[in-house]
Amino acid sequence: MSHSHHTIHSIHHHFGWDNAIEPIKHIKSNEILEIETIDSSGAQLNSSSTVKDVETLDFGKVNPVTGPLFVEGAEVGDVIEVEFLDFISSGWGWTAIIPGFGLLADDFKNPDLNIWSYDKNNPTTSSYSKYGKVPLRPFVGTIGLALNEPGNHTVVPPRHCGGNLDIKDLSKGSKVLFPVQVPGGLLSLGDTHAAQGDGEVCGTAIESPMSVVIKVKLYKNMKIDTPQFETSGPVSNHIDKSGYFATTGIGEDLMEGSKNAVRRMIDLLGQKFNIPAEKAYMFCSVCADLRISEIVDIPNWVVSCYFPKSVFD
Repeated sequence: MSHSHHTIHSIHHHFGWDNAIEPIKHIKSNEILEIETIDSSGAQLNSSSTVKDVETLDFGKVNPVTGPLFVEGAEVGDVIEVEFLDFISSGWGWTAIIPGFGLLADDFKNPDLNIWSYDKNNPTTSSYSKYGKVPLRPFVGTIGLALNEPGNHTVVPPRHCGGNLDIKDLSKGSKVLFPVQVPGGLLSLGDTHAAQGDGEVCGTAIESPMSVVIKVKLYKNMKIDTPQFETSGPVSNHIDKSGYFATTGIGEDLMEGSKNAVRRMIDLLGQKFNIPAEKAYMFCSVCADLRISEIVDIPNWVVSCYFPKSVFD
C-alpha cells in the first residue's frame, strides 16, 4: 500500500514465542509496516477444504505469526504500542469445530467446518449457509512480544506480554500496548480474523489470512503489567442495530456459567430458526458475545450470551 514503508512477507513466520529467534527486521519507533499473515491453520485449510481436512490438522503448524521485529531502543521496562491502520482482506475464511478444543469440547466431539467468502475489497458481511449474514470487522487475533524466559513457548495461550489474545476490538483504528520483556521487544503477529464474538466459544472465529498495516511506537520507562488497548470509536455499531437474543448461565463457577449460557443459546437458535446444534455452536463463535453480567452477588454469578438479531435481517 502506498502509505506503508515496508512490507513483511508471510514467509517470515514462526511457531511459538522464542527470544532466541533472529529478528527479520530492525525498525524504529513511529515506523509503518504492512505485514502479511497466514491463516491460523498454517495454510493447512483453504477455500476448497472439507471437514476431512479438519480431522488431519497438524497442531504443530497452527497459529503461525509473522516476525519477529526488533524495535530499536526497546528495553525491559519500556512499552511498545501497535496501532492498526488498515486490514487488506483475502475474501475467504473458515470456522471449524476441532475435536478436543473449544468451550464445549465435551459436548461436540465431531469435527465440522464452514468455509466463508466475502468481498475482499469491501468486507462488510459474509453469508453463513442459509442461516444468515455475519457482519465483518477484521482484526488481529495473535500479537505480542517475546517472553524473557528461554525456550520455545506455544502460541496457543495468551500471556502477560500478549500472544493469542483473540480480542475482537484490536481492529482498524485501535492501539494495543505491550510490556517489553527482552531487548528489542521482538514483535510478531498473525491469526487474523474477519469476525468473532467475544469468547470465540468453539475455538475458531472466521479465520482469514490478511495483510495488516501497523504503526509501531516505543514508550520509554513506562510500566504496564499486561496488555492494554484503546479503541478509536464504538466497537459494536456494525452488528447491534437490531438488538439481541440473550441467554444466561447462573452459578458459582464462571466457566460453567459460560458453558451453560452458550448451551442455552444453541438451544434457542435451534428452536427459533431450526439451526442444527453444531452449526449454531460455530455461529455463536463468530458473532455472539459472552459477558459477565454480574459478579458481586455472592455466591452466584451471571454470564450472558448475546446473539445479534442483525444476522437475520
